Amino acid sequence: MRFAYRAIDADGRRVRGQIDAAGLADLEARLGRLGLDLVSGAPFHTNSFSLGLGLGPDRLLPRRELIDLCFHLEQLYRAGVPLQDGLTDLRDTLDRPRSRRAAAALAEAVAGGQSLSQTMAAQGRTFPPLAVNLVRAGEASGRLAEVLASLGDTLKWEDELAAHTRRALTYPAFVAVVVLAATGFLMVYLVPQLKQFVRGMGQALPLQTRALFAVSDLLARHWPTLLLLPPLLLALGTALWRTSPRLRLATDGALLRLPLIGGLLLKLALSRFAATFALLYGAGIPVLEGLGITRQVVGNRAVRQALARAETQIAQGSGIAAAFAHTGLFPPLVLRMLRIGEQTGGLDRTLANVGYFYTRDVRDGAARLQSLVEPALTLILGALLGWVMLAVLGPVYDTLGHIKA
Repeated sequence: MRFAYRAIDADGRRVRGQIDAAGLADLEARLGRLGLDLVSGAPFHTNSFSLGLGLGPDRLLPRRELIDLCFHLEQLYRAGVPLQDGLTDLRDTLDRPRSRRAAAALAEAVAGGQSLSQTMAAQGRTFPPLAVNLVRAGEASGRLAEVLASLGDTLKWEDELAAHTRRALTYPAFVAVVVLAATGFLMVYLVPQLKQFVRGMGQALPLQTRALFAVSDLLARHWPTLLLLPPLLLALGTALWRTSPRLRLATDGALLRLPLIGGLLLKLALSRFAATFALLYGAGIPVLEGLGITRQVVGNRAVRQALARAETQIAQGSGIAAAFAHTGLFPPLVLRMLRIGEQTGGLDRTLANVGYFYTRDVRDGAARLQSLVEPALTLILGALLGWVMLAVLGPVYDTLGHIKA
């Protein structure tokens, strides 16, 4: 039975976690072997937070915390420290509570005779399948330190890519907010005041002026509805997207066909596929099992479906390159590298090169896209201001021309 517990370590610090035990007496004995004094414990359920333990269902360990854990485990393993002792030291030295709880659970399970991969697999969703399978392959091949180092490098690459993407989107998002705010101010506040002045001239209003006043009246009268409509449509679309697998698949496929962005998203998915599959294949994981794991990390469902089709064909006896070519989604570069790697036996090396190429291409593409978005938003704001000036000043110039005449 799995128990959620609260305990105190030798330094008087509070520790929370989950371990398997036959009962409260066994729970106390197990915690005692880990140097912990039991405070309270209860059978773990998905609503364990109601017991006052502050614990809910297992959640995936944050990427940066998993990077730190992999680094510490690699260093301890290379130094020859026994796994149980190393995990116990990690439990006492890690700063983040979730990492500390994960290390405590790993130490307790390893003390009970389980391997590291078995322990990680038993932690629910704390560790991703990629990490569990790589550790299992490292244990089987005797290359656990190398596998942990490779896993840490892969996680670092994913973290850097995510951080780069956030930085690339921050400034365009800020400019877009400024453009929308300027549009709202012009249409709701400034244009209605200019409208009275222009109509007081008694001149026939040109088409661009009438169009500007119509848009301004629409926004001024219905701005609460127009302000609430996008969030409501977004919420409705999100609900439909979550409840309809077919809609999610169609959406991801449509994203890959978008101009500019679609190619970048495909390269991002391919870079994740190549880097992850190369890591799994190099660690000794079979092709079909590696493809099954890789499908969970590519992100895009259309690419995931293509990998599933390739996996099915490989299981039926088709070659790797031929199976990927039959999906019709993977570009010639990937197919050529797969064919070379399949012929030479160096599939992990060729896919690592593909991952490096696409990673660099994604970064360069994101930078180019950002450089295009910024002037585009500036041009939109400038065109909006020019429209207002032309629509308002045009009748003024016509009036001044009649006065001179």
